[in-house]
Amino acid sequence: MKLLLLEDDETTRVHLERVLTAAGHVLDVCDNGRDAIFLGSSGDHAVLILDRMVPGLDGLAVLKALRAAGVRAPALFLTAMNGVEDRVEGLEAGADDYLAKPFAATELLARVNALARRPPIAETVSVLEVSDLSLDRIKRTVLRGGNRIELQAQEFKLLEYLMLHAGEIVTRTMLLENVWSFHFDPRTNIIESHVSRLRAKVDRGFGRELIQTVRGAGYRIDDV
Repeated sequence: MKLLLLEDDETTRVHLERVLTAAGHVLDVCDNGRDAIFLGSSGDHAVLILDRMVPGLDGLAVLKALRAAGVRAPALFLTAMNGVEDRVEGLEAGADDYLAKPFAATELLARVNALARRPPIAETVSVLEVSDLSLDRIKRTVLRGGNRIELQAQEFKLLEYLMLHAGEIVTRTMLLENVWSFHFDPRTNIIESHVSRLRAKVDRGFGRELIQTVRGAGYRIDDV
C-alpha cells in the first residue's frame, strides 16, 4: 500500500519510515509542505499521514490544498496539539483521523489500516438524493432544487452521513464517531452548531425542511 508521509522532525520521520516499510508499505516521504502537495497531488496514495505542525506550509495547509485539488485519500494527522478545538480545525479541513504524539507504532499501523479499509468513493453510490437535495460524493458538490450549495468540509461530511442514513435516526454518538472521529463526548455543542449551520444552508429558503431533530434521540434527514 502506498502512503504519503509528511514529517519535518528527522528522528521521528526516520522512525516512522522504518515502522511503515517494515509493515510492507511503500512510502513517499517529505519534510516540508510544498513537497507534500507536489507528491500528494498525484492522487495515488491510499492514506495521507501528515504532521500537523510543520514550518511554513503545515499539515493543515497541505490538506486544504490537496482537498481543493480533488485528492480524496483519507488523511491522518499526527500532532502534539490534541485539544478539541485543534481536532475540529483539522477535521474541518478534511482530515479523517487524529493521532496524538507520542504514540505507539502499533496504534499508528492500526489507524492507517483502518483508514485504508474504507471503500473508495468509486465503489460506493456516487450521488445521494433526498427529495430535491443531491450530494455528489465524487465531485464534492451539493444541489438543492438545482441550486448549488457551498459547504465546508465538515459540513459536507455531516450531510453525507445523514444522507447515507436517510429516513433513519442518527444518534449523537454515531455522529461523533463517524463524522468527527471522536470516540468520546467532548461535552461541547459541536454537533448542534454544525447542524444549525447546515440547516441554514440546506433548508432555509427552500420551503420544506429535510433535516429533522428527533427529540431525545438524534437527527434524521427525510422527505416526509
